[in-house]
Amino acid sequence: MGTTILIFLFGALFGLILQYAGLNRYNTISSQALLKNNTVVKTILVTIGLGAILFSITTGLGLSQFHIKPFVTGGLIFGGLIFGTGMAILGYCPGTMAVSLGEGSMDALVGIVGGLLGGVVFTLVLPSIKSVLGPDLGKLSLYSITGSFSFTYYLMIIVLGLTIIYAAFYIHIKEKAVDKKWIYAGVALAILDVIVFLTATTNRPIGASTSYPWLGDVIAGAKDNPYFQKISTPGSWEGIFLLGAMVAAFVGSLLKGNFKITLVHDNWKEYKNNSAGSRAIWAFVGGFILIFGARMAGGCTSGHVISGGMQMAFSSFTFGIFMFIGLVITGKVFYKTKAD
Repeated sequence: MGTTILIFLFGALFGLILQYAGLNRYNTISSQALLKNNTVVKTILVTIGLGAILFSITTGLGLSQFHIKPFVTGGLIFGGLIFGTGMAILGYCPGTMAVSLGEGSMDALVGIVGGLLGGVVFTLVLPSIKSVLGPDLGKLSLYSITGSFSFTYYLMIIVLGLTIIYAAFYIHIKEKAVDKKWIYAGVALAILDVIVFLTATTNRPIGASTSYPWLGDVIAGAKDNPYFQKISTPGSWEGIFLLGAMVAAFVGSLLKGNFKITLVHDNWKEYKNNSAGSRAIWAFVGGFILIFGARMAGGCTSGHVISGGMQMAFSSFTFGIFMFIGLVITGKVFYKTKAD
């Protein structure tokens, strides 16, 4: 019970951080797909850069352990592209859907339903697509290359971490943005993830997408298979984590007086249409694609890009690159102004 409460509280903090900077919202993520608002990218870069430095210290001291995702080549490339496509269409990530639902976004709820179905379908088709996911090159990271917590390793981590952080500020200067909440959110997410990694707390990284096939398989009764057995522990962990994020966002939005039942957001109205039916259909499709792609790659924005990036995992950086390609290409193609 104590561990469950701790996971829930970590999820609540995660939700509040995203809510504070508006990182969970459809308008923010869809604008990132159009490269008109780089809040998401800047926050992720700060989280990875600072998180990598802090995580290297805690692991070097024996306070935490690596949880590197394997470099499954096909899964990372195709899964990343598919995930980015779903993220652009849906306007949410697996974790931000829960937070936005807590704020009253009904398209996030529809996306969750689509994601649950995507998770079940992935479980069922996994045996037949394993050849597409390979080859598996193993758990590759900066640490696996250097082989020890040497002076060279720490120097590389510090240089890479500061370079990644600098990239975030460079983007911020170039776009001449004013809001700086992304800085505080990035720092807070890095610290939170490092704490979650500690062996004294939960000894695992923050993640979200595994909860979808786990819950979907439970609902569908598709538990008698090797994949469900593999994901049952991390899936239930992430389910509790996202429940905490959703509850915290709900309470936070009530306290701030901005809880609002919404299906069609401003960006959808501007670039697509005013139809609730259209938004609901595409939210369902986007959720399905998002989770299917995440499971192909073995993770999502939080579990792969952020948590993996902090560990300097080659698989996570590869996934992030292809995710961003899929996100931007889909954003440019899918979102066209009505005047076009």
